[in-house]
Amino acid sequence: MDIVLEVCDTFLFDKLYASVLPINPAVATFDPISTISASLKGYDANATFDQATYTDSGLARSGWQWEPASSYFNVEPSEYAYMSRWDRDNIYRQFISLYILTWLAGMAIYFVFATLSYIFVFDKETFNHPKYLKNQMSLEIKQTVESIPIMAIFTVPFFVAEVRGHSFMYDTTTDPGFTHPILSLFGSWWNILQFPFFLVFTDFCIYWIHRALHHPILYKRLHKPHHKWIMPTPYASHAFHPLDGYSQSVPYHLFPFFFPLQKFSYIALFGFVQIWTVLIHDGEYVANSPIINGAACHTMHHLYFNYNYGQYTTLWDRLGGSYRKPNMELFLKETKMSQEEWARQTKEMEKMVVEVEGKDDRGYGTEERIAAAKKAQ
Repeated sequence: MDIVLEVCDTFLFDKLYASVLPINPAVATFDPISTISASLKGYDANATFDQATYTDSGLARSGWQWEPASSYFNVEPSEYAYMSRWDRDNIYRQFISLYILTWLAGMAIYFVFATLSYIFVFDKETFNHPKYLKNQMSLEIKQTVESIPIMAIFTVPFFVAEVRGHSFMYDTTTDPGFTHPILSLFGSWWNILQFPFFLVFTDFCIYWIHRALHHPILYKRLHKPHHKWIMPTPYASHAFHPLDGYSQSVPYHLFPFFFPLQKFSYIALFGFVQIWTVLIHDGEYVANSPIINGAACHTMHHLYFNYNYGQYTTLWDRLGGSYRKPNMELFLKETKMSQEEWARQTKEMEKMVVEVEGKDDRGYGTEERIAAAKKAQ
């Protein structure tokens, strides 16, 4: 994240913080404290900016100096980088900046890729399924928009720790002073091996976290809002209770605190994770694979609850006894959206809902609730 933050600091945050919390009155004379301080020190507010003079004047409040985040790509800071009471290394500034970035980037990735999936991939026949809710898509979006800023609060501490050098993020395997047993074992080969290792590690962790979220104690409090979407659209991909969505993201953030991870690889993997989450909710069942946990496998999870908890693969579901092979009817256009298939799905799903969520306070299961509602009408 230090690479992303460096770019955003240079083109956005440096000038923003210099305006809001200035220490150079030649840039922002409206700050009375800095202006008085500059006058007492004999600072000429009309003078052109000079870094050496500025530092000698006593206005620079720290010894921060720019160091590129990566040897492969970097952007040199402008003069604004030295004009705020909160320099780039200020932990409060880092927290606020990363929170804004996490929130806005999360929203941007969600809307861009969910919308692309909806336009070009999503099967619109899903709207006719008996378990597709009225106004469901707008409800999915509403839940996501409400959840992402809260999830960002819990996510940012990981990012702050990363940019402050407390993780095993690296630029090159030969970075001075950077060591890790895995790098000693694999050397530069780790630049390739980190990708499958990351996927296996996070897939394993998410499987158990997701399965734990189906425990009765956690399910009704945290995970049930996501299972409202029996027949999800791509916009359901991030429509979670905030703590549910955050808990399933924790393995991604923990990985670089246990294992080496190249900085650009981290950015690529973080983007991939967000896109994959959209893909497994797109309703287009193209991956009929015994290994890949694609949209068809994940639909089995939304329909029947207690199966296919994995994120990328079926490995842990197979080992954990929770794998359910997708119905073959889902891969055939003539049967995927047939009334017979829908009726079969609904009947089994209703039974599973009663087993998972129980009866309501009147002793009704889901089928009985629907019957009672129709009768009341």
